[in-house]
Amino acid sequence: MRIAHVVSTFPPYRGGMGNVAYHLASELEQLGNSVQVFTPAVSGASARFDQSVPFPVHRLQPIIWFRNSAVVPQLLWKLRNFDIVHLHYPFFGGAEMIYARTRVWPMKLVIQYHMDVVGEGLLKRLFALHSTYLMPRILRSAERIIVTSMDYAQQSRIGDMIAEYATKFIEIPLGVNPELFKPRMKSRELLDRHKLQNKKIVLFVGSLDRAHYFKGVTYLIKAFQLIASNDMYRLIIVGNGNLKTSYESLVVNFGLERKVTFATSVSDEQLPLYYNLADVFVLPSIDGSEAFGISILEAMASGIPVVASDLPGVRSVVQKDSSGYLFKPKNIAVLAKYIHFLLENPQVGNQFGVAGRLRVLDNYTWSVVGKRVNEVYEEVP
Repeated sequence: MRIAHVVSTFPPYRGGMGNVAYHLASELEQLGNSVQVFTPAVSGASARFDQSVPFPVHRLQPIIWFRNSAVVPQLLWKLRNFDIVHLHYPFFGGAEMIYARTRVWPMKLVIQYHMDVVGEGLLKRLFALHSTYLMPRILRSAERIIVTSMDYAQQSRIGDMIAEYATKFIEIPLGVNPELFKPRMKSRELLDRHKLQNKKIVLFVGSLDRAHYFKGVTYLIKAFQLIASNDMYRLIIVGNGNLKTSYESLVVNFGLERKVTFATSVSDEQLPLYYNLADVFVLPSIDGSEAFGISILEAMASGIPVVASDLPGVRSVVQKDSSGYLFKPKNIAVLAKYIHFLLENPQVGNQFGVAGRLRVLDNYTWSVVGKRVNEVYEEVP
């Protein structure tokens, strides 16, 4: 099959949807399909990266661009002659073009609904209007709609549509490469670089830009401050973006400069080694913009216990009290309590880590996910 994946961001930009599109395209190509990716040319595009992937990547110049939204009218004419168009939603500015195209030229459209977009301030109101008036039309134009978990979808802004169009919806989780993310010894080089020898390490991995405000890094720093009197504890924040300065200021205000490390230039090759440094991994997201959390899978595959927000979708990945702990979003006291407990009880952390690794191997590898998505394509009428 000739397949087009359309997504608002794509590597080397570090964002969940782009990474999902990359891994799915890679798996589908290996299954014998011909895959092409269409994405705006605004997200840190790299010619060197594009040359390293086994499928064409088309970086489209937008006429309007704001954060991870981009109006790319080229989609109106560049999606001809594909058997399947796979839209990763939300993609403001791109999804509307695809919808307009379906009104004129029939196409077999599969939409992967990644998350609600909540936003803050004026953006919150604009996103709500879009979800009420435009999103239902876009979704109804699809032959199939993939969601990462029914738990999330049924409580999201598309919950009412599931009951009305039940045959359109199918649950397929996200995946991880368990050969890349796996248990291994802590890197001596990284321990020395960050002065972490004999320390107990808390880890966060995620984008630090405004589009990812919902990752809840502020609450993680506040929770860590509650337990930071123990000089054995250290927090590593892996990521970069335009909110990093405000997070650094919060660290300074708490007097934690010596205990919190921002690792901003971590390569894809180094990232698995950072997971292996950790004694506890934390995903402190605050609202429904977090629908799954690939970083949770990467930590679990690495054999690391997880503390995550009790959000729809996220809680379908983390087995409570088996592979990790769940806490109410923004509850820094409970978050601090769980982190402290796992740091002081490594035997429990080891049990959680083993259980998490086994759960990933059974349910969340990209090879399994890619085959299931390919089956969806084959079933599209």
